Amino acid sequence: MEQVYTFGNYLKNKFSKKVYKVGINISGFTCPNIDGTVAKGGCTFCENDSFSASTGETKELKGFYLNLNSKTNPNLQLQLDQLEMQFNAISKRQSEEYGAEKFLVYFQSFTNTYAPFETLKALYEKALSFDNVIGLSIGTRSDSITEETLDYLAELNKEKEIWIEFGIQSVYDQTLEKINRGHDSENVKEWILKSKKKGLNVCGHLIFGLPDENKDMMLETSKQAYAWGIDSVKYHPLYVVKKTALANEFSKGKFTPISEEDYLDVLLKSITMKPSNVSVQRVTAGINDNSLLSPDWCRDKNVQIKNINKVLKTIGLKY
Repeated sequence: MEQVYTFGNYLKNKFSKKVYKVGINISGFTCPNIDGTVAKGGCTFCENDSFSASTGETKELKGFYLNLNSKTNPNLQLQLDQLEMQFNAISKRQSEEYGAEKFLVYFQSFTNTYAPFETLKALYEKALSFDNVIGLSIGTRSDSITEETLDYLAELNKEKEIWIEFGIQSVYDQTLEKINRGHDSENVKEWILKSKKKGLNVCGHLIFGLPDENKDMMLETSKQAYAWGIDSVKYHPLYVVKKTALANEFSKGKFTPISEEDYLDVLLKSITMKPSNVSVQRVTAGINDNSLLSPDWCRDKNVQIKNINKVLKTIGLKY
């Protein structure tokens, strides 16, 4: 049985060490479709209050948010302290529990290029200064990154392992409008191509089960994302959590989540058409608490992975 080419495989092959991603949440970061720059309320599936640092060290900056036009950042030192505190706590646990030897600092929650350049530069360089850090992975939106930041990351990439993670979600503009994304598919394509042209590594996030999309549309998103040259991919099913616009649609009977059967079918076909050089970072998602409204199959990740492996086995693969 051949294993799906995972991001872990990629890192192990390149660095010959156990490399783990350290997820970081820096308070003061937000998104342009939350702060009103391009939209209000965020994506319909996003519960904005759900983003929380692994160490809980974000409350002191509550109510403080940056954007690309912020002139000053009086809380930069507090953010740098948060970064160090979170990294030390999480990397220590990963070393002790999983034998991690090297680390990729993952700026995870919200939009991590949506701040003044000097703030980004200070945070990224601080992260790269930590012991055994081999690089960065930066989660962002294609409408929230500047040429200056992209050029800077390209310079860092000459010495370190630099990844940009873009939320593609769908290549259909009518879908992006329905989920209040705040940008179109052409914008994502443009910035992925720019990132690749500068030699950066790109991970694309794809969501299956978005409103009114059929399986052919989901697979077309995969096909186009691969054609844009992404290096890695995260596959997500769309699930409904409380306190979201999507929850309101669901409660009114206007949205039906994707079935596990359909998700597995789309996932299998998407992995089958994936270029061999594209690594897989995630094959599903969910949440196991009372905030999950639907679908119930997204509740237990272990069961999800078991069922995913059942269908992958039919084509001689395992995850």
